[in-house]
Amino acid sequence: MAEEKLVLSLDSGDVVIKLFPDLAPGHVERIKELAKEGFYDGVKFHRVIPGFMAQGGCPNGTGMGGSSKPDLKAEFNAHPHVRGVCSMARTQYPHSANSQFFICFDDARFLDRQYTVWGEVESGMEHIDALPKGEPPANPGVIRKATIVEA
Repeated sequence: MAEEKLVLSLDSGDVVIKLFPDLAPGHVERIKELAKEGFYDGVKFHRVIPGFMAQGGCPNGTGMGGSSKPDLKAEFNAHPHVRGVCSMARTQYPHSANSQFFICFDDARFLDRQYTVWGEVESGMEHIDALPKGEPPANPGVIRKATIVEA
């Protein structure tokens, strides 16, 4: 089977993310499912903290929402939270990841084995770097389209 990648089309360009189905099969399946359904199209990066991460995937742009699908069982793994790593956001409860995710701007190793890493930016990290900053940003960056492509 060909390797699949997630492409996030932002106003400034495309971000290509290599998926890690071997590390987080359930989370990768959810991301693919939501992308194919168009769930992420038009969704904002509602929490962008310089030197830390950009978070998106909340349908109402507040950080309080998710998809209508059940929350995921945690798939914590040993992949380090470093620049470009994509990981799932969750509440304090470990098995609460649903649709929200974040992309690390920098090393965030204190998150290792506590959040599920599911992918890594292969190209287009400059577009993540360029996202408007804030919690929430005054004029947030938007995922115009999320697509799953075969590499």
